Amino acid sequence: MVKVETERKENVFIVTINRPEAHNAVDAETAVMLNDAVEVFKLDNDLRVMVLTGAGDVSFCSGADLKAALTLIERPGSEESGPMGFSRITDVHKPTIAAVNGYCLAGGLELACWCDFRISVMTAKFGVVNRRWGVPLIDGGTQRLPRIVGLGNALYLIETGAMINAEQAWRMGLVQEIVTKGQALRRALELAGMMSKYPWTSLVNDRRAVYEGLTLNIADGLKREKELHQPSIADKEMLEGLHKFIEGQRSSPPATLQ
Repeated sequence: MVKVETERKENVFIVTINRPEAHNAVDAETAVMLNDAVEVFKLDNDLRVMVLTGAGDVSFCSGADLKAALTLIERPGSEESGPMGFSRITDVHKPTIAAVNGYCLAGGLELACWCDFRISVMTAKFGVVNRRWGVPLIDGGTQRLPRIVGLGNALYLIETGAMINAEQAWRMGLVQEIVTKGQALRRALELAGMMSKYPWTSLVNDRRAVYEGLTLNIADGLKREKELHQPSIADKEMLEGLHKFIEGQRSSPPATLQ
């Protein structure tokens, strides 16, 4: 059985952690395959949105396979890409979505936080449960989680090791939509398909401006936004979109499930 499955659906790239018998925990082989999948997505200009999920309906990813924890750290390339496979990769300048279909714990939570946003089933559970065994967050959790949920919420999760449900995660801002069991991937693909068809230059430059602006003061952030959007203003797709608007061709925004 292949431990990571990939699938292309038009401009969307689906990456599935395929170890349901181990709650989709990541061992060294899985980490290598995850890294390879992200590299494919990064380099293929025809792929516009990546959706990360787990096989089955029990777990998204329960974190590192603790029975093989040392192999994750010793894996060639782990220093650069992160033990879990791709958590330290920061130059993927395209949208990513986590379709959380179950337990999203420890390193699995870190992988979900690597994504731009998260769609969760109502039965999912989230937590830094590795706290109980003294295993640290070394796949970006200490950096991304506070940026997503705020300092107090991040430290609550990190220090207590508490496991929270999808509704609590939604209230914190960790999850953007909650769907019924079995529907996380479907909803993520619906959003990904819609996003992939928007005028592309302005979308990726808006995304990049957001991420780069996190480390800048407001004046420098506004300057960087202006710099990044020079190509957007002259983009042919934007001009075509404006003409459609003027002619009355208006598409509806995506319906929210909240």
